[in-house]
Amino acid sequence: METDDVKISRKKPIYPVTPALQKYLRAYQRDARMPISYGNLLDFYETVPVIDKNGKDTLWETPLYPPHVQETLYNGLKIIYAELKASGNRRVVEHKYIDRVEYCSFGNTHPFRIRIVNRLNDVYDYFYVKQADASRIYGLELEQIISPNPVNYLVDGQTLVEEHIVGIPGDVFARTLMHNPDYNPKRIAKEFVKFNERCIITLLGDMRSYNFVMQITPDFDDFQFRIRAIDFDQQFYEGNPKIYMPQFFKDNLPYVQLCMEHLTDRTASQYQQEERSSIVHRVRSERHRIAALRDVSNTEELSTSANVKRLREGYAAYYQNEQYLKCRTMTDIIELNVKNVIRQVKL
Repeated sequence: METDDVKISRKKPIYPVTPALQKYLRAYQRDARMPISYGNLLDFYETVPVIDKNGKDTLWETPLYPPHVQETLYNGLKIIYAELKASGNRRVVEHKYIDRVEYCSFGNTHPFRIRIVNRLNDVYDYFYVKQADASRIYGLELEQIISPNPVNYLVDGQTLVEEHIVGIPGDVFARTLMHNPDYNPKRIAKEFVKFNERCIITLLGDMRSYNFVMQITPDFDDFQFRIRAIDFDQQFYEGNPKIYMPQFFKDNLPYVQLCMEHLTDRTASQYQQEERSSIVHRVRSERHRIAALRDVSNTEELSTSANVKRLREGYAAYYQNEQYLKCRTMTDIIELNVKNVIRQVKL
């Protein structure tokens, strides 16, 4: 494995949710009627910076609303949480209250992060309200279908609501916990290889360490590790193949070094093959859903023709397969990736 200083030169445009995508979301229970929208949450008159416990700016801000507006918004957010967590059963929020709302002007979808607290025991949870971006929704769907990670989200028009994905931010883990003597470095390296392989196949871009989290699960004699993406904004948009390969980001150097120190080429190849086999199993189990997703996404403009041309040429060179040169869309490239994985597993 190797690293490079891969950079994204410009901000990706937000692609709207089309009627065809809305129909797909309705078929797979991802749509909902929400009492408030993303636009309603923008109705603040001022923001205050959110500072962490060390006195550093978190890049999040606390929006301030007029009292009558805040009451309406907070009541609506509780109903949205019930939709997300309990199919609209409002009894789950009877003893909960919205503790705070935070806004991030950094990033593509300018999310709101909501903290909701159970007043009976002070247990809290987070969820997010964002401007709906078709690219991100396709990324979430591919994560649901092809990765081992379930995702929970809802869409209402141009409003996207997402469940909080629990885990230690990848950059924090690398800086503070990666070399914990209780952790087996080979298991961490193995997971990074598998994560890298999933991103290459599904065209999930910009997986720098702060865009994924590490989940740690104690086993009876060791710890298991799972890397989960938390940012899907750069789903199959960029034309540079390295954008879809986490190994090339400078931010991920600690993970690459761990792989180089503890894995041989043979074991890394074995882990890649394991991940491909898992992907084939999941694709076969969800073949109707992935076909429906393909049919919808192939009709939409989700990148530029220049990006598609550059990426298909890059993947043709990477895999030494001229079939990629026939791909017309980013969806075609993903479909060919999956077909090639199926062929490889059969060999």
